[in-house]
Amino acid sequence: MHIIDWIIMLGTLFGIVAYGVWKTRKVDNVQSYLLGDRDLPWWTIGLSIMATQASAITFLSTPGQAYESGMGFAQFYFGLPIAMVILAIFFLPIYYRLEVYTAYEYLESRFDVKTRQLTAILFLIQRGLAAGITIYAPAIILSTIMGWNLVWTVLFIGIIVIFYTVMGGTKAVSVTQKQQMIIILTGMILAAIIIIFRLPEGISFNDALGIAGKMGKLEVVNFEFDLSERYNIWSGILGGVFLFLSYFGTDQSQVQRYLSGKSLSESRLGLLFNGIIKVPMQFLVLFVGILVFVFFLFVKPPVHFNNANVSELSGTPSEIPYQNLSKEYDQVYAQKQQAVRGLLSALKSDNDAQVSEAQQTIQRLQAEENTIRQGVKDLILKEVPAAKTKDTDYVFITFVMNYLPIGLVGLLLAVIFSAAMSSTASELNALATTTVIDLYKRSWVTDRLDAHYLSASKWITILWGTIALCFALVADLFDNLIQAVNIIGSLFYGAILGVFLVAFFFRQRDNRALVVGSLTGAILGAVVLGLFRGEVDLFSSCVGGLGGALIGYFLISQFFTTVGSNAIFWGAILGEICVLIIYYLTTNGTINLAYLWLNLIGCVLVILFSLLLAGIFRENSK
Repeated sequence: MHIIDWIIMLGTLFGIVAYGVWKTRKVDNVQSYLLGDRDLPWWTIGLSIMATQASAITFLSTPGQAYESGMGFAQFYFGLPIAMVILAIFFLPIYYRLEVYTAYEYLESRFDVKTRQLTAILFLIQRGLAAGITIYAPAIILSTIMGWNLVWTVLFIGIIVIFYTVMGGTKAVSVTQKQQMIIILTGMILAAIIIIFRLPEGISFNDALGIAGKMGKLEVVNFEFDLSERYNIWSGILGGVFLFLSYFGTDQSQVQRYLSGKSLSESRLGLLFNGIIKVPMQFLVLFVGILVFVFFLFVKPPVHFNNANVSELSGTPSEIPYQNLSKEYDQVYAQKQQAVRGLLSALKSDNDAQVSEAQQTIQRLQAEENTIRQGVKDLILKEVPAAKTKDTDYVFITFVMNYLPIGLVGLLLAVIFSAAMSSTASELNALATTTVIDLYKRSWVTDRLDAHYLSASKWITILWGTIALCFALVADLFDNLIQAVNIIGSLFYGAILGVFLVAFFFRQRDNRALVVGSLTGAILGAVVLGLFRGEVDLFSSCVGGLGGALIGYFLISQFFTTVGSNAIFWGAILGEICVLIIYYLTTNGTINLAYLWLNLIGCVLVILFSLLLAGIFRENSK
């Protein structure tokens, strides 16, 4: 890497850290440290929310996801704007009226302390694990570029983030995320522009779109209702809405961002701003991956994108077989490149027959390429059984390091590290806030001065940073980092959201409760019947939905007057156990269910279990 790139990257990163520490040098009380001074305008809130979610994983893994599978991952975000509207209407007014530090404080006023702490613990588990992955992601870059040991690289990155978070608290996180998001968006836009200009002579932007479209990379929406399909319009809208409702409405790393707003109106505008801008941003990141895919159709990519894995074959019995596979790969790639140019020529002449013929040829050669790539992976695993051979997370960084001009390499690396800093800092700060407010101060040490809790907040931040580092050291067990984060979230978010929805809408038997119960019963009925039948079609959806709606209505109207603390506590535990069992059955092949549906299923199960138990406990609502 050129010295100019080092200057740009390090100057950007240390400048942001220094700015955050300087701006928060006078923070000397728990409220400012954990909640800020509640003086942020809506645009800062919106950018801060986006920066918290847009971790380094977004800019490492998402382009690789598009490179491999196309734009279909965008459907994951289709439920986001809907969720933002729901949160702005129902969730925010409650949080502002109660003036809470954390989202879970409300649950004590609605139910009791054990429900509050159960939900807080579920958050701490999933967010603590996810924080480890957000530290691991940028460590891949440094370990690959510099040849450093991955363990030491993880420790180096983690310690910097921990220092930055401990020194500044939530105020430092919020005041720096605006600058970080500006850098991130600028860097990705420049990357897209540079890729277009780096396409071979005679290949225009429209040509690139035409080729990508014919190779199936621009298919965004899949309307097929298939529970086993990870990304389609139904999992995106239904499962995605429940995921984002829980993430933005009950995850402290996000709630903490908009609780720092000047007013309820500013926070609402910040959430809506995020809902409007986030989807186009994800399209941009995915589209960069598509452009990289087209670029590598004309410029030969490596047979395996993780150079560290390939270097392990040097001097081993697998070196000669690897060289033979590389020569075979070169021959197949040359044929594919010729076929791609034939496809382009056919597109320009509007010759459908030649287009179809070229597509079939490219698909055949692509399959041969994939076979060769798998052969290389098998050789790597033969020599290094513990190696991570899925290399899509390395696609974008390979392009950045080898094909971007001097200066822009440093800027793109600054983009990735800025994202890592912002998201990890938010997570560690939220973990510390939840631990201090919902556990430590509430039940463990209840009568100390403000200075004690400020000191405890900093030490607990260090503790969670250490836990995240430990998990980061085993994060390479996951094939795809961005999916790993979403899977971890989906295991817990549904149950957490179910608790909050019961708290908001099931205070007493009324029409709202009947409507919500009927809808949740209808959704769960359609899904469950589809699982038992092995497929989901219009008939099973209608029958299951009608039956579930009737059961939901009957439960609410006949068996409970209100959901109290014991009903929701045990309902949440039973719902979470069911989600974990379903995920286990999915991983061992017993059932085939995309992970996004776990958010919806977990939420609905918690609601239904709590309604059933409410008829048994017969408690009074607070």
